[in-house]
Amino acid sequence: MIHSLFIINNSGDVFMEKHWKSVIHKSICDYFFEVQSKAVSADDVPPVIPTPHHYLINIYRNQLYFVAVVTTEVPPTFVVEFLHRICDTLEDYFNDCSESTLKEHYVIVYELLDEMLDNGFPLAVESNILKELIKPPNLLRTIADTVTGKNTGVSGTLPTGQLSNVPWRRTGVKYANNEAYFDVIEEIDCILDKSGSTVIAEIQGYIDCMIKLSGMPDLTLSFINPRLLDDVSFHPCVRYKRWESDKVLSFVPPDGNFRLISYHIGANNMVAIPVYVKQNIMYREGSGGRFEVTIGPKQNMGKTIENVTMEVPFPKAVLNVTLTPSQGKYTFDPVSKIMTWDVGRIDTTKLPNIKGNISLQTGSTIPESNPTLNLHFTISQMAISGVKVNRLDMYGEKYKPFKGVKYITKAGKFQIRT
Repeated sequence: MIHSLFIINNSGDVFMEKHWKSVIHKSICDYFFEVQSKAVSADDVPPVIPTPHHYLINIYRNQLYFVAVVTTEVPPTFVVEFLHRICDTLEDYFNDCSESTLKEHYVIVYELLDEMLDNGFPLAVESNILKELIKPPNLLRTIADTVTGKNTGVSGTLPTGQLSNVPWRRTGVKYANNEAYFDVIEEIDCILDKSGSTVIAEIQGYIDCMIKLSGMPDLTLSFINPRLLDDVSFHPCVRYKRWESDKVLSFVPPDGNFRLISYHIGANNMVAIPVYVKQNIMYREGSGGRFEVTIGPKQNMGKTIENVTMEVPFPKAVLNVTLTPSQGKYTFDPVSKIMTWDVGRIDTTKLPNIKGNISLQTGSTIPESNPTLNLHFTISQMAISGVKVNRLDMYGEKYKPFKGVKYITKAGKFQIRT
């Protein structure tokens, strides 16, 4: 399936490469660089790039491009999903997946890639199994390995779970405190027009779990309104037939952190938009223009909207902006022409506002269109779709675990046309 993997930073340096079959020279990445140079931003690079003899399938995460080389036709989403799994595993091991972190742990990264793919095909992709095979780095082991010259991080025995019918869970798990936490996270992708009407709005949701339970528990998670969930994809531990018949999640959970399900709520459902934006952007003939934006809560069910930031990519003709925010602070990058306003929390008694002047380069023509506003925010203790967990039951073990559910709504790609 996957012949080779190249990891490339924003400067275009291939700082890590891994080959599972024959070695493919990194000059193959020139095809990728050619397409990348034509893209406006990293998000605009097409995920599949055909070349005369190969296909380059790539993702962009944490300021890094992961480029997989395949020589035959394979389902591209399969490769994209696997590349994301590699990133998730690296983040799980090192709490970060940046260039400096990967360079610091070169050996462990190569060991993980060796285990995750066998002759180019996915083998061990579960975090539990990988951690039994290759121990996550810690300071004491690093010092011991440096002094002795041995690599004590690699296990000599096969993971206990790999040969069982629940390969995602290792056997003999024991905890003093048994706990199960579920985070229901929803991201709103939407486009609002100039008047504030919704052009399109969708919700991407997922349930992330942190399970620390002894033994071999069998969990059942039910929802108050499961019919809301559409286009659901499951972790392999979920019994699909039970979901089909009863709309209940029944599963033997992996140990530790994992994503239980991800779901999509489409544009055909009414998606509540929790914020509104009033804006007035205009350019004057000659030297500049005016900019004014106000952000306010809309349908937030009494919850506070926090961590609000707004990005405005101004046209190249803009020289500078001089703005006065009523709260928070703003920065303007004169090279990329992006203005970032860090608002913070929205106070309903005094709505955040920013206004001021736009300076254009002398002699330049008035920009044909106004910039698109990109909004980011989070709302705690609320799932905007109305999805609610009803109860969690545990079978197969005698103890009573501590259980908790947290809801978070975030802005995904939230744009306002002006």
